[in-house]
Amino acid sequence: MMENGGAFGCLFRRKPVDAARQKPATQQLARKLSLFDLTAIGVGATIGAGVYILVGTVAREHTGPSLTISFFIGGIAAALSAFCYAELACRCPSAGSAYHYSYVCIGEGVAWLIGWALILEYTLGGAAVARGVTPNLASFFGGVDKLPSILARQTIFGILVDPGAAILVIIITALLCTGIKESSLAQAIITTINISALGFIILAGAYLGCKTGWSGYEVSSGYFSFGVNGLLAGSATVFFSYIGFDIVASTAEEVKNPQRDMPLGIGIALSICAILYMLVSAVIVGLVPYYALDPDTPISSAFAGYGMEWAVYIITAGAVTALCASLIGAIIPQPRILMAMARDGLLPSFFSDISKHTQVPVKGTIATGIFIAILAFVMDVSQLAGMVSVGTLLSFTVVALSILILRYVPPDELHYLPSDQQSNVGQHLDALGTDMAERPLLQKDIAQDKLRKRKTAAWSITMVCCGTLVVVAAISTEGLSSILCFILSGIGGMVVICCLTLLHSIDQVDTKERLTKSGGFMCPFVPFLPVACCLINTYLLVNIGAETWIRVLIWLAVGVIIYIFYGRGHSLLLDDVRRPTTRTDDDHADTTLS
Repeated sequence: MMENGGAFGCLFRRKPVDAARQKPATQQLARKLSLFDLTAIGVGATIGAGVYILVGTVAREHTGPSLTISFFIGGIAAALSAFCYAELACRCPSAGSAYHYSYVCIGEGVAWLIGWALILEYTLGGAAVARGVTPNLASFFGGVDKLPSILARQTIFGILVDPGAAILVIIITALLCTGIKESSLAQAIITTINISALGFIILAGAYLGCKTGWSGYEVSSGYFSFGVNGLLAGSATVFFSYIGFDIVASTAEEVKNPQRDMPLGIGIALSICAILYMLVSAVIVGLVPYYALDPDTPISSAFAGYGMEWAVYIITAGAVTALCASLIGAIIPQPRILMAMARDGLLPSFFSDISKHTQVPVKGTIATGIFIAILAFVMDVSQLAGMVSVGTLLSFTVVALSILILRYVPPDELHYLPSDQQSNVGQHLDALGTDMAERPLLQKDIAQDKLRKRKTAAWSITMVCCGTLVVVAAISTEGLSSILCFILSGIGGMVVICCLTLLHSIDQVDTKERLTKSGGFMCPFVPFLPVACCLINTYLLVNIGAETWIRVLIWLAVGVIIYIFYGRGHSLLLDDVRRPTTRTDDDHADTTLS
């Protein structure tokens, strides 16, 4: 292990600096969130207005009547990442979410890139959601041309501006500054309205379907109209509709009982979303044949076809509240990630300031809201929407890898955390050193055996990543001959299988015992589940598109420059601020791993 590093060490060298740069004590976030609050935040952030459009697009182009199965498969794929998040969220209950997990388990360099990618995700995601409110509001006023001038889009100096989007962002930013409990209450109310609208769609649609005989399922092409390939393509598309449960992890530092409530909050939120998605899709594709669905307004047009034009107001109300809930979900995590990065010295301390009155990062929230409001006001970010998915998938992948590292190559020391938020990980990782200190005659043999297992596990994890990349690249590369594709995917697959078998044979009982002493959730089926998660996320990342990747790489390059010229020189790791574990002879041996 590199000094001050995670399991694989920090990616960049560190050097000691003056003690004057030590992290001062700061006001802490308020622990006020309950399980109900977490569920409301998770459901609200996940169920966006996209479901009101997605059912029509995916059914017409990919799945046909089997859209419900695609939502089920997409939910299972999202659940793999949710399992990984659930364990890390209750073991490392910090506001940094995926940034913090990668900081502890992998190193500062990777953590910075993940945090920088998440900033991009939440900024663009928030701006895109805000820009979607105005067209939906127009339905209440009878058309875009009848909107009040203060809300209607206007052209200024050749730029189509959206004042309504900016006003909504400012209002929500002001709400989030009042406190996390107040914010979660507002999110719960808005989400309840959205769920009520979806409940109307399900119940009214089921009534119409039973009354008319579910004509949408009586198509000549059958239930699986586009075959297995179409079903899987639809699953890959609807997978992104489950993004949002990870936002729950960013509030871990404000939860009353994170070890119990974080895994439950993530699991319940994802389950509710999956059930609602499947029920809505089952009803809509049953009411109207998939090829007759309106790609822009599939749900309202389906009800209008049965003489229920008035239902458009209920559906629009659901879409507007869904957008508002998604916007809250996009703004909540960003100031907390900025705060976590500032605590580690990677960003100015301005972002780590917490209000003494509301106990939330007000300065970071205001800065985030202003930037998103400006972006939503002057720029149509719809063409940049793919960049949002990259940040999410990168964080999902790193979280899955962090589970493997924590189980097989755990860090020997925990980096600086807030004073009231010392992670349970560091406490449990002390156990092995203490146990060995009580058996000095066995220290040498145990140290050598531990070193050998860690080296084997580290190489196995590395080769699993390489094999996964080879398999995904072979499958996704267009123009590759079938023989070469078969050979490359076969080689990559064998590497993954062999390394998985090797990892499975390595005993992780000691790690499990240390991690389970204080209770909490443990990700099942390790190492298979995290590797499956990495495989799915890598496939989706590779197939996002070259133009999107070019934009993302430019953003990441800017982040690397900022890290080199600011973050690296101000990092708290340079101050040797850490929580050391009990040192034994085998700890010296572990330093050779990296």
